[in-house]
Amino acid sequence: MPALSSTMTEGKIVEWLKKPGEKVERGESVLVVESDKADMDVESFHDGFLASIVMPAGSSAPVGETIGLIVETSDEIAAAQASAPSSPPQSNSQEKSSSSPQVQEKKASVDSPKPTVITKTSPVPLVSESSVNQAHFLNDGRIVASPRAKKLASQMGVDLATVRGSGPHGRIQAEDVQSAKGQPISVPWIAESNAPAKIVSDVPRIEKKPVDSSKPPSPGKSFGSRGETISFNTLQQAVNRNMEESLNTPCFRVGYSILTDELDDLYKQVKPNGITMTALLAKAVGLTLARHPQVNAAFSSEGIAYPSQINVAVAVAMEDGGLITPVLQNADKTSLSDLSLQWADLVKRARNKQLEPQEYSSGTFTLSNLGMFGVDRFDAILPPGTGAILAVGASLPKVVASKDGSISIKKQMQVNLTADHRVIYGADGALFLKDLAYVIEKDPYSLSS
Repeated sequence: MPALSSTMTEGKIVEWLKKPGEKVERGESVLVVESDKADMDVESFHDGFLASIVMPAGSSAPVGETIGLIVETSDEIAAAQASAPSSPPQSNSQEKSSSSPQVQEKKASVDSPKPTVITKTSPVPLVSESSVNQAHFLNDGRIVASPRAKKLASQMGVDLATVRGSGPHGRIQAEDVQSAKGQPISVPWIAESNAPAKIVSDVPRIEKKPVDSSKPPSPGKSFGSRGETISFNTLQQAVNRNMEESLNTPCFRVGYSILTDELDDLYKQVKPNGITMTALLAKAVGLTLARHPQVNAAFSSEGIAYPSQINVAVAVAMEDGGLITPVLQNADKTSLSDLSLQWADLVKRARNKQLEPQEYSSGTFTLSNLGMFGVDRFDAILPPGTGAILAVGASLPKVVASKDGSISIKKQMQVNLTADHRVIYGADGALFLKDLAYVIEKDPYSLSS
């Protein structure tokens, strides 16, 4: 699975938090933009008034495009509205409006690959909670809900006015609608267990109702109807671009079979303490990368770039399409308990599209695990900007012959490394996998030290 590029090229306007004519303050959230991977609040860089909205909610704008006009005083609002374009302006019209001496207006635009994200400070209240119900509304009475939440509400017959939102500014998410209907809350598909065909999440989940075992399990992801064509969302578009970019990288692939009985025994002991299998695998990879810095390196125009940290990104498939790679920072140095806590937090915020850019774009090595689906082996596509990705299959009972010729049943998983041959050679990849196998097979307790 490919990771996602850290460069934002286009943003979709989810909603405007201010209406034309309303006062805005420097640092105050004006609108919510959906980038390739997250919903982000965009702040005003100036004090003034929102004079005009050039691009309404639902529109997509490339980076640098004018999406609204902010003026310094209320007296300038009428003039700005009169001169505002009725459609997305071209570059020459942008220059004309910005150079007009009559109205000294400021452009609100998607002007950075990393728009300002409010995460630690409490935003100015933009919604209010009704005393009659639990819904959250904009100042004009409209309900704040994601497009998928609205679609689910329509399909399930749920009144959004009775739903409490858990997203930014009280925005109603898809899982809020599911919870209101009494259905299990869907979370991103993540690799938390190597048990075949068993899905285990790092995030607490609502207990599922019994299902008919004679029917194939539902993948937990919504698809279009037969004969229907659905446009790619922004996350899927980002994945598509990265997949195409990866074709330009000369890759090679090498596999290794690893016995997991000892790792499974360790997992049984530490699981009651909140340690996850994701943390164990990330820690094992991190420690091995520390001994093989070449596999943690990446190609650059200047040469081979050796990162200062070992950051293990873990591929997560999102239920509404596409995937994202939350990053476990300093996986070689961080304790198992801290890695598990970080992962639970990352997955929770990934579900709500609340990750900050550095939390999904700073990976130096990627881990992709499909073992929870019973997949015994697969090859992963190299994420752009990194040197290698490890595909992890399910841990399954296999007949294994020892060196003395005896035969026994042991649990074994297949791992396949996809690497950039410009940076990593076959011997580098083989030695990395050999050492990783040693840690998992012979010395798994070193992971808990």
